[in-house]
Amino acid sequence: MAQEENRETGPHGEDLGHSFRAHTGDTGAAFEEHNETIVVVKKSHKWLWIALILIVLLAAFLVYHFTGSKAPSGSKGRGQNGPAAITVGQTTTGSINIYVDALGTVTPTATVTLYSQITGRVMAVYYREGQLVRKGQALVDIDPRPYEANLTQAEGNLKHDQGVLAQAKMDLARYQAAFARNAIAKQILDDQEQAVVQDEGSVQSDQGTVDYDKVQLAYCHIVAPISGRVGLRLVDPGNTVFSGSSSTLVVITQLQPMTVVFGPSEDAIPQIQTALKGNKALEVDAFDRADEKMLEAGKLTAYDNQIDTTTGTVKFRANFANKDLSLFPNQFVNARLLVQTLNNATLIPTVAVQHNGTAAFVYLANTANSTVSMQSINVVTSNDTVTAVTGINPGVNIATSGFDRLENGAKVTIAQPGQKGKSGGRTGTGGPGSSGSSSGSSSGGSKSGGSTAP
Repeated sequence: MAQEENRETGPHGEDLGHSFRAHTGDTGAAFEEHNETIVVVKKSHKWLWIALILIVLLAAFLVYHFTGSKAPSGSKGRGQNGPAAITVGQTTTGSINIYVDALGTVTPTATVTLYSQITGRVMAVYYREGQLVRKGQALVDIDPRPYEANLTQAEGNLKHDQGVLAQAKMDLARYQAAFARNAIAKQILDDQEQAVVQDEGSVQSDQGTVDYDKVQLAYCHIVAPISGRVGLRLVDPGNTVFSGSSSTLVVITQLQPMTVVFGPSEDAIPQIQTALKGNKALEVDAFDRADEKMLEAGKLTAYDNQIDTTTGTVKFRANFANKDLSLFPNQFVNARLLVQTLNNATLIPTVAVQHNGTAAFVYLANTANSTVSMQSINVVTSNDTVTAVTGINPGVNIATSGFDRLENGAKVTIAQPGQKGKSGGRTGTGGPGSSGSSSGSSSGGSKSGGSTAP
C-alpha cells in the first residue's frame, strides 16, 4: 500500500518541480525586464537634465549678449564715459520783489437784491438776463393805478384842510382886532387860536399822506439803484407781486470797482505791518486759479481786526478797477501782496539752484579747466526765473543743466546757447548723497518778477 501511494505521488512531485522551475524562470525574466526599464528611464532623465542645462546656459548667454554689453552705457555714473555737457548762466545784480501769497475770492463792492415794496401786477420787465445796467435805469413796472387814485384822494383832503386852515386864520385875525377894541372876551380869542393850531395839524397830516402815496406810487416804477450786471430773470409780466414777500424781482451785482478778499497766514502779519508803516498803499496782483495769468492789479484797502482761529489767517481786502471785467464775482483767485523790494541783490537763474536735503547749492563752472565745483548758497527769495541768494558773487558762471552727471570736480563741456547737452539737462539730484532737488519757489517769476516771502 505504501509503495502504491509513493508511486502515485511520484509523478505529482515531478509536476511540482516543473512548475517551480517554470515559475522561477518567468520571475527571473520579469525581473530582468524590469531592470532594463529602470535603466532606460534613468537614461531618459539624464538627457532631459542635460537639455535643461543647455537651455539655461543659452538663455544666460543671450541675456548677457543683449543687455550685458549695454550695461556700461546704461549705468553711467557721474563723470563716466566722457565729460558731461552742460549749459551755464551768470550771476547778476538787480532788484527782486518779495510777495506774500494767499488764496482769495472775488467779492463785489455791492450786491443788491430787489423785492417788491407794494402789491400789484407786473406790467413790464425792461431788463435782459445778464445785461449791464446803469444806475437809475428802468427795470420793472408794477400797475400804478390804485396808487395814483390814493394819491389823488390824499391831495383832495389836503386842499380841503388847507381851506379850513385859511378860514380859521381869517377868523383869528378878526377876533384879534375885536379883542383889541374890547369887543369880545379873551376866551373867544383863545379858542380861535387853538382852532388854527388844530387845522394846521390836519394840513400837516394830509401832507404826510400825500407824501406817503407819492412814495408808494414811485415803488411802481423800479429802477436800478447801482450800476452793474443783472442776473437771470426772476419775474415775468402779468404776475402779481406782493408787498413784504420773499419773491426776488432782480439781483444786481456791481462789477466796477471789484474787491478781492484774501487771507494771508498770521506768520506774515509782522512783515505786512512793517510794509504798511507810513500809510503806504501796498500793491496786490490777482492771478487766475492756475496761478499762471495775472488778471488785474490793485491796491490793499483794508484788513480785519482779528485772526481767524480756525484757519490762522487774517482777512485782507484789495480794491481793483476791473476795467476789462476780468474779475468775476465769487471767482477763486491767487492774491499776491507786494511787501518789499530787494535792491542790489545777487540774482541767479532759478533752475541752477540745487538742494541737498535742506541745504542749497550751485555748481560753479570753471572754464579754465572745464570742471565744476559745488558752492553752498543761502536763498533769500525766488520766483520762476531768478532767485536772490547770498554766499556767491556776481559775474560767476554756474551750471543750469546736466545735473544728473555732475559732482564736485567733475569734467564738463559747456554747450553753446540753444545746444542741448548729452545728459538731457534734467534738473536733477544735486550733489552726492542728495535726497532731491528744487528749482526754487514757483510763486511768481514770469507773472510779475516777484517771489513769495519766506
